[in-house]
Amino acid sequence: MTTMRTHTPVPADRNRLTGVILLVLALLSAVAPLAIDLYLPAFPDLADEFAVSATQVQLTLTAFLAGLTLGQLVFGPLSDRYGRRGPLIIGATLCVAASVLAVFAPGSAVLVAARFLQGLGGAAGMVIGRAIISDLTAGDGAGRAAARAFSLMMIVGGVAPVVGPVVGGALAEPIGWRGILGVVLSLAVIMLVCILVVLRESNPPQRRAELSAQRAAQGAWYKSFSSRQFVCYTMAFGFGFASMMAYISASPFVYQDMMGLNAAQYGLAFGFNALALMGVSAVSARLVRRIDAARLLALGVGIVLVASVVLLLLAVCGAPALTLAVPLFFVVSAQGLILGNATGLALTSVPQAAGGASAILGALQFGLAALVSPLVSMGGEGTAVPLGIVMVCCATVATTAMVVCVSRFPLRASADS
Repeated sequence: MTTMRTHTPVPADRNRLTGVILLVLALLSAVAPLAIDLYLPAFPDLADEFAVSATQVQLTLTAFLAGLTLGQLVFGPLSDRYGRRGPLIIGATLCVAASVLAVFAPGSAVLVAARFLQGLGGAAGMVIGRAIISDLTAGDGAGRAAARAFSLMMIVGGVAPVVGPVVGGALAEPIGWRGILGVVLSLAVIMLVCILVVLRESNPPQRRAELSAQRAAQGAWYKSFSSRQFVCYTMAFGFGFASMMAYISASPFVYQDMMGLNAAQYGLAFGFNALALMGVSAVSARLVRRIDAARLLALGVGIVLVASVVLLLLAVCGAPALTLAVPLFFVVSAQGLILGNATGLALTSVPQAAGGASAILGALQFGLAALVSPLVSMGGEGTAVPLGIVMVCCATVATTAMVVCVSRFPLRASADS
C-alpha cells in the first residue's frame, strides 16, 4: 500500500515569515538559554546570601532545566491542538510571573520553585517558536526554507548558551544575582510584548482540521515521529548540540586551569568561538539556497566528528593544552551547519505535527545537555580526556544517524525538494 505525501497549502491570510517575525522568534529561543547561563557566575553570592550549600544552589538550575524539558513536552502538543498563539501567551505570562517571584525570592526553596515555573513557561517560546517557522514555511521546498530560517535564527538566538556566561560574569559583581534575574525578567516582559504585538496565529482552526484529517489518513499521530527522516535528523540535532554543551561545561577548566588563561582571556576565547558559530550560521543560510540542507548537515556532523577525534588524541597524547583550542573551535563553529539545518529538516519531515516534533527536539536537546554536563569533569581539572570521549561519542551517534538517513534518502546537490 502506497501513501501519497501531500503538502498543506499555506493560507493566503496567514502572516509570512518576515525579518521582524524571525527576530521575535529568535528572541523566544534565546530567553530560556540566557536564563540558564546569565546567573551562573553569581552562584557564590547566592549561596552566601541564603547561607546554603553549593548543592542547594545547583538545585535552582536543575529545577529550571526540569521545567524547560517538561514545558516543551506540554506546550508543543497543545499548540498542535489549540493553535500557537494562545499557549504561547500563557507560557510567556507564566514566565514573567515566575521571573518576578525569582527576583524577590525570600529563600532558596522559593527560588527553586520560581525557577521551575520560569523554565516551564519559557519553554513555550522555544518549542512553539520552532513550530511557527514550520507553519510559515510549509509547502514545496519546505526543508530548504525552514533550514534557512533556523540558520538565520542561530545568528541572533543560537549563541545565547555560548555568550551567556560571559555577560553574566560581567554583571555579577555590579548588580548581583537578583539584578541578573531582573535582566531575565526584563527579557521575559519583552518576549510577552513582542508575542502580543507582532505574532499572529500561524496554525488557524481550518488548518488544524486539515492536518488532523491528514494524520487520521496516515494512521496514529505518534507514527509520524517514527519516520526514519525525523528520527535521524532529530538524533543529529540532539547529539550535535550535546557536543557543544560538553564544550560549554568543560570550557572554564580547559581554558583557565589547563591553558592558563585569565578570566578576560577566557571571555575573549569564548566570544571568538561564538562569533565563528554566528558566521557559519550566516554562511549556511546563504548556501542552503543552492545546496541541499541535508548535505550541509552531513558536512557539519563530519567536521564535529573529525575535530572530536583530534581533540581526544591530543588529550590522550599529552599535547600542549593550547593545541586543544583548535579542535574546539571547529566543534563549535560547525554547529552553524548542524543546528539550523537539522531543526528545519526534522520539523518539515512531520508537518502534520510540528508542535509535537518541536517538543521532542527540545526535550532531547536539554535532556542530553543535562546528561553530558557532569560527565566532562569526571577526570578532574587537569585532563581533557573525558571531554574528548564525550564529544567523540556524541559525534559518532550524530554521524551514524546521518549515515542511516542517507542510505534511505540520498543527498542531493540541489536544495529543492
